Amino acid sequence: MLRSVEIANFLSHSNTRLEFENGVTVFVGPNGAGKSSIIDAITFALFGEHIRKSTKGLLRRGSSQAYAKVEFSIGNRQFKAVRKIDTKGTVSAQLYEKINGETVPLAAGERKQFGESMTQTIESLIGLDFEKLKVASIVQQGELQSIIEADPKKFKELVNAIIGIDKLDTAYEIMRKTIDAFRMSVRTRIDYDDTNIESLQTKTDSISKEIASLEPQKSKLEEEKAIQEREFTTLQSKIESEAPKELKIKEIESRKDELALYLRNAVTSIKREIAEKERKFADCSNSLPILSLKPQIESESRQIQHDIEQIRIESTDIGEKIAKIKGQQEIAGKLHMIDGKCPVCDSKVDHINPLFEEEHLRAELDILGKKMVVLSQEEVVIQNKKKEIDAKTQQIIKAESVLSSNNIKNQNDLVRLKEEISSLQTNIKQVPLEVSTTGNLMQFAIDEYSTDAIRTISSLIEETKDFDVANFRNLKSKLEPQRKLLNTIYQELGAMTNRLKSHKEESEKISQILGELHYVRQYVSSLETIRGQIYNRDGPVATSLRSWALGMISQKASEYLATFNVKIQRINLEDKARDIGITCYSGNTTLDLESLSGGEKVSVALALRLGMAHLMGSSHLNFIILDEPTTHLDQERRKSLVSVLSQAFESNVDAISQFIIITHDSEIFENSNINAIYDFKSTQEGTLVTPI
Repeated sequence: MLRSVEIANFLSHSNTRLEFENGVTVFVGPNGAGKSSIIDAITFALFGEHIRKSTKGLLRRGSSQAYAKVEFSIGNRQFKAVRKIDTKGTVSAQLYEKINGETVPLAAGERKQFGESMTQTIESLIGLDFEKLKVASIVQQGELQSIIEADPKKFKELVNAIIGIDKLDTAYEIMRKTIDAFRMSVRTRIDYDDTNIESLQTKTDSISKEIASLEPQKSKLEEEKAIQEREFTTLQSKIESEAPKELKIKEIESRKDELALYLRNAVTSIKREIAEKERKFADCSNSLPILSLKPQIESESRQIQHDIEQIRIESTDIGEKIAKIKGQQEIAGKLHMIDGKCPVCDSKVDHINPLFEEEHLRAELDILGKKMVVLSQEEVVIQNKKKEIDAKTQQIIKAESVLSSNNIKNQNDLVRLKEEISSLQTNIKQVPLEVSTTGNLMQFAIDEYSTDAIRTISSLIEETKDFDVANFRNLKSKLEPQRKLLNTIYQELGAMTNRLKSHKEESEKISQILGELHYVRQYVSSLETIRGQIYNRDGPVATSLRSWALGMISQKASEYLATFNVKIQRINLEDKARDIGITCYSGNTTLDLESLSGGEKVSVALALRLGMAHLMGSSHLNFIILDEPTTHLDQERRKSLVSVLSQAFESNVDAISQFIIITHDSEIFENSNINAIYDFKSTQEGTLVTPI
């Protein structure tokens, strides 16, 4: 039974120690408070196993080392198992036994290659390994039903382990090794043992028959050899004469493929040439009409340039006249008559020259200004015409470039280009894309290269016209079997002589060995009878023990079910050849496990686990842990579960020393016969465990 669990820096626990006594102990608290961590601490300390993703994940965050320590007792013996882990994931293990108040080391580490394993030592002491313990006595959260959903074969192995039948396997294996060792000693001395008697007798009979029939067989083989050699030579000669034609047939196909590829490439090349010539034709067709306008455009360009020069000359002349008149205006402004006399020489003036008369000068400036406006307007019109002519000139230059680059000088050249395009288009339609060896091959000749290729193909066809491919393949398919047949005959003839020489010696030797082996068989048969009847797990002893155990489990499970108030009234476990069948009854009606509700499956699973736990008193393991067993149970059945567990302990205290229940339903334990309740709470310093 468990005495205590102590953990430090383990998962959410910084420092927790729990003491256990006989009876029912309950862990209560919300999800994530660290209740299930106690299960991991127990399995890690005992077996180095847990249900977390990684062993390093057991270390509490921020800690450099963690440990789990479990103290337990088996009968009057007391033990302590400790495992430690550091940040690198390195695990150290130590198992102690308390003897006369002193702690004595029993095992350390897991160096199984040196025969050192703390886990194996604990498995030997407890009688169960981690996997069997996990199914039988540690019911993880949400896994209460695993016992009825597990592989039935594994369930049978579990029952065998619980009632100690698996210990028979050890004796069964020792007996096997004893028999094997005896046989090995016999085999070492004479190369055979009693398992070879039938084969040796058969061999002796075979040798006798073979000696009697060997000579006639040899003669027959020699005759067959001569016949097969003649057939092989004839077949080989035919193949050698026809083989070159087969190569030529392959060459025909290869050259056909080459010709077809060449024709496809030729078509592609012609299409590319047609596209290029069509592009050239389109460009040149548009360029010739533009080029025909060149003389007219050049003439118009010269005329516009002349008009622009004339306007500029007239504008310059008018500009000079305006400047001159403005100078005269300035002088005229100063020549004002005073009493009909000149203001400069004071002489009498009858009239003033019009060139210095202000009114006349203004009239002249007005006329010249209007002429200047007219000239400007004419220049704008001519400049616009010049832009048009310049644009046409650029088109002519571009057209000349296109025609020159494509070597087209006139309409006749363009007509010839069109004819070339039509000719190429006609030719491309005549080029075949697939090459056939039937008909006239010259239809594929489009140039010198294709003509040579066709001549070569035609020559090869002529050379192989009488070649039958199917017949040649048939000949080849016969050659290798014929060769193998000859080799077989050669081997048989070679071996025949050796067999004739050695058979008599071998027959005499085997007869002596058989005489001794019959005595060996009598002795081994006696050992096998003892092994099968007493130590075989499916023998009378084991079958009787298992039948009794299954009856006890069925009886106790049915009793537990009666208190659960479900429609299932009885459970029966049946020992089959390879597994154990589980059958549920409601009255005389058989219920399919798959048809049961979630709560009913939980009730069946719990009843089976408690029924199995009833047998634990005969083994070294006498506690059971239930993690959240109330899942899928309503309030009434949860209360019933507590009552069942209490009654199970009270009525069967020698078989089950402890029940440990992990749950968040603390209210169902009110007014219950519970030995201890521990409250789990999450704090910033880690899980806090408080006795209630």
